[in-house]
This record gives sequence, structure tokens and C-alpha cells, in this order.
Amino acid sequence: MDFLASLLMYSLVFFWGAAIGSFLSVVIHRVPAEQSLWLPPSHCPQCGHRLKPWENLPIAGWLSLKGRCSNCKTPIPIRYPLLEAVCGTVFLLIFLAFGVTWQTLGYWLFFSWLLALALIDIDTMTLPNPLTQSGLIAGLTFRAVVGFSTNGTFAGAVQAVMEGVVGAVLGLWLLDVIAIAGSYALGQTAMGSGDSKLAALMGAWLGWQNLLLGGFLACLVGAIAGGVGMALGLLNRRQPFPFGPFLALGGFIAAIWGNAIASLYLQLFLLTP
Repeated sequence: MDFLASLLMYSLVFFWGAAIGSFLSVVIHRVPAEQSLWLPPSHCPQCGHRLKPWENLPIAGWLSLKGRCSNCKTPIPIRYPLLEAVCGTVFLLIFLAFGVTWQTLGYWLFFSWLLALALIDIDTMTLPNPLTQSGLIAGLTFRAVVGFSTNGTFAGAVQAVMEGVVGAVLGLWLLDVIAIAGSYALGQTAMGSGDSKLAALMGAWLGWQNLLLGGFLACLVGAIAGGVGMALGLLNRRQPFPFGPFLALGGFIAAIWGNAIASLYLQLFLLTP
């Protein structure tokens, strides 16, 4: 593929991801409020102005409006174009890692669920059941498709689904055990039930091996962030903070680089050739 064709394809992938990021903004705002994702159409929450098609373009729409509603001039948070840019960038990273495959399509969906849940957790300290449950079902469906396409048999699909089921059950139990141990150590609730459901979702997509890696990374980064926050006086020991974003980060890293990390670990510590 020549340079111009590659540039066009990468640009299309980025803008497709940015468009999904724009839709995720709607999901993040409306799902916790139990509102329809489709009605009313995108509008200014201050004056109700319905966005015109060009105003709704990912990133470019916000820039053309100079970050303000065209009707009432209320500032539009920069979070919206940043979310679109991040989503576009990650979609491109996934495409570069897996190419035109079922893995790419599946991990685009997986990342979309992770990103929506992470930001909802930051906003509301909740992880809504409709998203965790639908994400788990989507993960098992993805594993069935990949298992069938890889082995060409129904048995291959069933085996892949069972690996996802094992990962989901392990994720649920693992986070429940961590929550119980943390609650005992702190003398208060250490983790919400939504975190274990998010871990189950991750297990359905990743299988048990990469779930363990993602969970380990989540705990490591979460502990570091909590320690830094307390050292800077931004958090106190008993102050709750959302764990969903750390799980989402761990799940994303495990999905994209999990096999490479596992191989590196084996080479460094088990001296495999």
C-alpha cells in the first residue's frame, strides 16, 4: 500500500473512532440519567438549540464553534473534542496492531465500552448495569466469532466462549474477594459492586490470563495514583475514588499488548529462549 493510500486509510480510521467518541459522549451523559440515547437529538443543554449536522462533526464542529453554542454562546466543555480525539487515536492504535481483522472490530467495541464506563465512573461513581451486562454479552459473542473464524468449527466457537465464561466468573470472584479484604482492612466499603461486574466484562473479552494481567495493572496503577493523591493532600485514606478507570486502562493494555508483556515476563524471569 503506497503512502497516500495508507494516509487515507489511517485518516478514515481516526475519524471513525472520533465519531464513535462523539456518540460515547451521549452514552456517558444519558445512560446514568436513564435517558434515551436517540431522542431528543443532540442539543445545547442550556438553551435547547438543536445542533446542525456540521456543528456535530467530531472535533471540527467544536473548533468551528470556537467552543461555544452558536445560539446562546454558552461554553462547550473541551472534554468533548478531547474524548473524540482520544477515541480516534486509540482506534488507530488498535488498527495498526491488528489490521483488517475481527480482532480490530472486536477491540474497537471493547474499548468503547471501557471508555464509556470509565468516564461514567469518574462522573457519578457508578458503573451502570445496562452497560456492564451488554458489554459482557458482546464479549462472549466476540469470542464466539473469533473462535469460529480461527478454527472453522462450531467446537472452536464453543471453546472460545467457555474461555470467556471462565474469565468472566474469575473477574467477578476476584474483585469480590479484593472488595471484601479491602473493606475488612479499612473498616468501610472499599469497592462498589459495579467494579466486579466490569471485571467480569473484561474477563469475557480477554479470557482469564489477560484478565489477571489487566487486574494486576489496574491495582498497581490505582495504588500508585492513590498514594500520590494522599501524598499531595488531594485524597485522604478513607476518601473513595473511582476504580473503574484503572480497570479500563488495565483491560486496554492487556488486550493490545498482553501477549507481548507475557512473553517479556517469561524471558526475563523464567529464562525461556
